[in-house]
Amino acid sequence: MTTTSGPWTVAVLGPGGVGGLAAGLLARAGHRVICLAREETAAALGSGGLTVRSGQFGDFEVPVAADTLLRERVDAVLVTPKETGLRSALERMPREALGDALVVPLLNGVEHVDVLRATYPPEQVAAATIRVESTRTAPGVIEHSSPFAMIELAGATAPAERVAALGDVLRAAGFAARVREDETAMLWSKLSFLLPMALLTTRYRGTVGAVRAERRDELLALVEELARVAAAEGAEIDTTALIGQFDAAPSGMRSSMQKDAEAGRPLELDAIGGALLRAADRHGIAVPVAAGLVAALSKE
Repeated sequence: MTTTSGPWTVAVLGPGGVGGLAAGLLARAGHRVICLAREETAAALGSGGLTVRSGQFGDFEVPVAADTLLRERVDAVLVTPKETGLRSALERMPREALGDALVVPLLNGVEHVDVLRATYPPEQVAAATIRVESTRTAPGVIEHSSPFAMIELAGATAPAERVAALGDVLRAAGFAARVREDETAMLWSKLSFLLPMALLTTRYRGTVGAVRAERRDELLALVEELARVAAAEGAEIDTTALIGQFDAAPSGMRSSMQKDAEAGRPLELDAIGGALLRAADRHGIAVPVAAGLVAALSKE
């Protein structure tokens, strides 16, 4: 595997808003990037490269390689499609083509890591989370609108030195990246912010600012439900700090689920809300607010 002293070869599976930003930053940092996508997107990326527009990182264009299937050895693969398209996207990355590459998902939810470890050698799969607002506006065109782009990594089954090396590469490319020891805590920490924001903004068609002002009692109840389930799963959530994060978030911020709903795209409702309901059921914990929101959104 390549060390941090030299360029890596990184495949990005699903170069949408998140994957496209990662691909662009890594390519700009001098790494070889291969975007794995559908034929139309792969053709656009192969001929025109990636265009990134970002208040944080500036506007830039970079060339990237692109293909519909992984055909060469790489050091790492960033798995970045929406959870709704994960299983079909993995067909672009056959196990026999993976070599010893580190597989790192940047998806919403907590259950996809198990899917990847059932598909690829567990010692090659590390968990990760990303906090960013980034959108693909056209094939190869990425709009990064949040003033942050933070990645956390944890390797319950992957070698710690490989995970740390990837963290160094991502940090050098521009991400605020850090490695955590507790994978479960990391995944539930991300879900604890994402789930209330996604379910409430999508259900009530409002921004974060509108939700925290007009649906605060529901927000507080939902956070308490989530914290009880997370604790049963082995992750402690500081509810006071979590509400503080909501209060500090830009008032105009919208969730990716809300944007998907407005565009008529499939929702990651099962990966986000469904994951909470299944965990609650495993532990016999009542979550009426979450269940009501998931049921309402399922009908829309």
